[in-house]
Amino acid sequence: MRNLRVVAFAVAASLAAIGAVAASLAALGIAHAQNATTLKKEMLGQWELSTTERSKTCVVTIKGDPVALGYKLELEPACKTALPFTKDIVAWSVRGLDIVRLQDATGEAVIDFTEVEAGIFEGLRQGEGVYILQDLAAARSMAKSMDQMIGDWAMVRGNGQPVCGLTLTNTEAGPDNFQVFLKPKCDAAVAQFNPTQWRLERGQIILMSKSGDVWQFEADDNAQWRRIPDTADPLIMLRQ
Repeated sequence: MRNLRVVAFAVAASLAAIGAVAASLAALGIAHAQNATTLKKEMLGQWELSTTERSKTCVVTIKGDPVALGYKLELEPACKTALPFTKDIVAWSVRGLDIVRLQDATGEAVIDFTEVEAGIFEGLRQGEGVYILQDLAAARSMAKSMDQMIGDWAMVRGNGQPVCGLTLTNTEAGPDNFQVFLKPKCDAAVAQFNPTQWRLERGQIILMSKSGDVWQFEADDNAQWRRIPDTADPLIMLRQ
């Protein structure tokens, strides 16, 4: 009789464990469905597909109407010229929890995007590089911000001592980068760095030298741009 009780207890425990696993799997399935459904709703509207620094852009209108193997989208006519790979895009879909796929007629990915910041998605095409998909209104606001970057700047130390002057231009200097020119009589460290290109990336000013060195500057609460990572003697860029 005792053995029967032991067996019954073991069976009950096993059934409880199976039930718990099944409940967990069901919960995961519901969460997955909710995440995919939420992402699908959030994607509806107009988006900008672009190179990382928006030197080439394309407006994509994402819709919720079902089509074969996905959902409907529309590309503006200029897309095929600006970004030739878009000629193969006929639909979109959500894959897994967080992948936004722009796909061809067979459902294969032309490019897959994942969200890296709120409302900003990145996708990689092998041999071409990274592309950005972001809300159209936000992208145009960023473009206005970039226009405001163009012109003369002063580079100063934390105590306000000037160390260099430079000019950011909108003259293209390779993929997604633009020319920058140092003015005479720069501090030795800046002159040695000697940046020749710049870009605006994820809210940071990126300065690049011919040798591949990179300095990054991030806006602070005082409307000035500080080199990061920050130091006890910071380097700051001020708009002139």
